[in-house]
Amino acid sequence: MSGLRTQIITVIHKGFIATLFMAYPYLVFKAIENGISWVAPVIFSVVFLRKAVNKDKKILNILIAISLLLGAFYLQTITARILPVIIQLILMCFFGKTLLLNKGPSLIERFVRLEFSDFPPGVSEYCRSLTVIWTAFFAFNAIACITLSIFGNNAQWALFNGIVIYLMIGILVISEYIYRHIRFPDLIIPDPISTIRTMVVNGQKVWMDVQGNDK
Repeated sequence: MSGLRTQIITVIHKGFIATLFMAYPYLVFKAIENGISWVAPVIFSVVFLRKAVNKDKKILNILIAISLLLGAFYLQTITARILPVIIQLILMCFFGKTLLLNKGPSLIERFVRLEFSDFPPGVSEYCRSLTVIWTAFFAFNAIACITLSIFGNNAQWALFNGIVIYLMIGILVISEYIYRHIRFPDLIIPDPISTIRTMVVNGQKVWMDVQGNDK
């Protein structure tokens, strides 16, 4: 019973964090309009300081926290708008590092292996190619985010980060799901809801596994 309760709390916590990140562009847009754009950098500097205390890569997290605090005082609007760039770069590195030599299976393959006990031929190579696509996707988003943060207006920045990115993710996911059925017609493929559930439940395990390969 306690295990089920812990699992439910974990899912709720992850859902809250995901909702917060999805709403971030709108919240920052309203904050800039009301002259309180410094709030977001300060909050996230605390998050990175907490990570520095509780996790590895202390120096990196401390440097990010200090940069956000400085930005909150001297470059409030740009700093608030630059935070999605950090998220996209983290995701790019998270996917991309599993493509390097001696880093184990690609990130997509790690999740697929959680759904298939018997791994079909050709799937490993397909997963690696898919991981390359997602890595390039996040790299593109990072470039677009930083360009809009510096040169775009608030509405353009909020539109891209709050709507366009998620539309592109949806198109990429649906297109890949359709192509996967064509590429592997004999493979029993889980429905998208089951796949998302697997990623949510096992995301931390895969994250720790990837981080462990860095040591």
